[in-house]
Amino acid sequence: MIDDIDIHILEILQEKARIPNAEVARQVGMAPSAVLERIRKLEERGIVEGYEVRLNPVCFHQGLAAFVFIEAEGNSSETAEALAGMTSVQEVHQVVGPDGFLVKLRTADNATLARILRHQIQPLKGVKSTRTQIVLETVKETRRVDLVHAERDL
Repeated sequence: MIDDIDIHILEILQEKARIPNAEVARQVGMAPSAVLERIRKLEERGIVEGYEVRLNPVCFHQGLAAFVFIEAEGNSSETAEALAGMTSVQEVHQVVGPDGFLVKLRTADNATLARILRHQIQPLKGVKSTRTQIVLETVKETRRVDLVHAERDL
């Protein structure tokens, strides 16, 4: 079971994962050792999966984001693994409908995107067709979970 204190700790960590444990403890009104133990248990239960650094893709010449809808046939797990292994691919989602996969990727420009599509994605075994949507502007991009409306019977 997850309680209000765990939710408060998770909200703090989602805001700033590198916050010192003592500061989390101060904000929730508990001893640092008790907070550390709660975080450890949240990690063990798989509620906290890890901690990441968010990098600005433009600084690494990967400012072009695109979503690729992939119609696949045959062994979809093999296709999914191949897509997931591509360095330019950030997300691979198996979806319902005519397109078996929705893939998010980042590249430097349209020419690089075209090369990835032609030479890496379209030749994959099981890929029947692709449709690509280029992102003009990202209004919101986050991995945060809505803890206010979350089920707490974890």
